[in-house]
Amino acid sequence: MKTLSQSPTDPAFVQNPYPFYDTARGEGDLVFWKEYGMPAAVSHRAVQDILRDRRFGTEQPSEMQAEVPPHLAPWHAVEAHSLLEAEPPRHTRLRALVLRAFTSRATAALEPAIETLCHQLIDDFPNTPFDLLEAYCTQVPVITICRLLGVPEAKAPDLLQWSHAMVAMYQAGRSYQTEIEATRATQAFTAFLSDYIEERRTDPRDDLITRLIAAEDGGEKLSRQELLSTCILLLNAGHEATVHSLGNGVKTLLETRTPRKMLAPNTIDQTIEEILRFDPPLHLFTRYAYERVDLFGHSFARGDQVALLLGAANRDPSVWETPNAFLPARNIITNSSFGSGVHFCVGAPLARLEMRVGLQVLFQRCPSLRLVGEPEYNNSYHFHGLTKLMVST
Repeated sequence: MKTLSQSPTDPAFVQNPYPFYDTARGEGDLVFWKEYGMPAAVSHRAVQDILRDRRFGTEQPSEMQAEVPPHLAPWHAVEAHSLLEAEPPRHTRLRALVLRAFTSRATAALEPAIETLCHQLIDDFPNTPFDLLEAYCTQVPVITICRLLGVPEAKAPDLLQWSHAMVAMYQAGRSYQTEIEATRATQAFTAFLSDYIEERRTDPRDDLITRLIAAEDGGEKLSRQELLSTCILLLNAGHEATVHSLGNGVKTLLETRTPRKMLAPNTIDQTIEEILRFDPPLHLFTRYAYERVDLFGHSFARGDQVALLLGAANRDPSVWETPNAFLPARNIITNSSFGSGVHFCVGAPLARLEMRVGLQVLFQRCPSLRLVGEPEYNNSYHFHGLTKLMVST
């Protein structure tokens, strides 16, 4: 296995990680990423195989779990009960309960409200250049997830602040200050949701929090801590990825001068999948090996970690012809942007709905939309999203 060196905080890499991915993929299915200290899967087949292989998982083997530092205890308490960090049978139970509340019918029912929201946001666009990421791409998913859960839209700024602080724990360059801020955000987030959950127990409404409280599978319900962790996960994941899917998508559509016919009802789904493939909002997952596994010429021992480079897998030339080109008319081939296997993103249908409605309404209402200046990506790897997206209408 070839060892490669690439700082994930290097400015050139932050702005364009794809040349490194191409180099890595040229060395085979796996490379050793020096800065992460672990093998990295870089081909489509390697990423997909490991995502689906039950000999790998997200939960660290119990005998290797270190004692949690006191200053991180509140953050860890939420993460320990998260669907993202669980494996079967605990994951199976949690996911079943969440899916009983987070139904496809409930998601589809949001479409008219999302469309109305998009028009309202566009009505408030200024006549001078402005940041579309803040004015539109952020507002669509965060207000939608607030409405879905049943929390006040007025809390959206706080939710965004808490979410950014918590997910910063997964970014390259994490520091002690990052950890302190994540803990403070977790405590504030937990206090807010605790009060809200108790309110919903005595005053049920037609919202996701009420449905999560009522969800039952085989006589079991979500515990209080599981409820808190699930709501925080849905709020965080429910907007973080979609903000940057929309932002990256608008940037790509404008830079490539994509014909508006590719946003028509009969072509929009292809365009969305190509956006997710071409410039996804999340580039790296990690997995632990749960037993000795010989795969792609490497022997993994129990507890070994492997990085799954979703952004690299999505540009594998053995799967997509001319993968570094944005071609929205491509036939849809499943990409890795929402994961795969038992941890496939439960919010994928909602994210796709928000992208479909958000992009169609935006370009219908703003046919002369254009970029102002060169968009820049934020130094937040393994996330991949813009710092701002300056446009004029």
